[in-house]
Amino acid sequence: MAKKSKPQSSGSSEIRGVDLVEVERLLAFMEKHALEEFEYEREGVRIRLRKASTQPVGAIRVVSAAEIGAMEESHAVAAGKPGGPPSRPSVAAPASDLHLIKSPIVGTYYAAPSPGADPFVTSGSRVDAGQVLCIIEAMKLMNEIESDVAGEVVEILVENGKPVEYGQPLFGIRPHKKK
Repeated sequence: MAKKSKPQSSGSSEIRGVDLVEVERLLAFMEKHALEEFEYEREGVRIRLRKASTQPVGAIRVVSAAEIGAMEESHAVAAGKPGGPPSRPSVAAPASDLHLIKSPIVGTYYAAPSPGADPFVTSGSRVDAGQVLCIIEAMKLMNEIESDVAGEVVEILVENGKPVEYGQPLFGIRPHKKK
């Protein structure tokens, strides 16, 4: 991907094996391709670059019923069913109770640990904080996505085997009330 750069005699663009010119090129590459995170390893030097997010992954966001309807409609349109009924039943509880779990990376969503296995969770499942909800495959790496709240899975917003984007809502969870 990147060409090897010649060592600088002044040492001003290199710090302990890290070529700052190369890092600047990687940052420009991230910007050009709108990447939020990038990991790179060469000759024993590993660099992981991540943009600061404006909203933390898994942060609580109040969603109106209209927004959920719009999400369902956009999913139906993306699936080639314009104007058709949503493929999922409507949320029975008020949408303001939902905690959205969002994708922290771009990749392919998998509901189960392997083909033919039972899904990690289904609609109506009770989950604990730290429980695995799904896997997102990115660059041949399987990334387990965990719940950051305990509660009930009200809605699964992604179909198995479909691509997901960074920040895309994956699950709507109704958090358990603290006693």
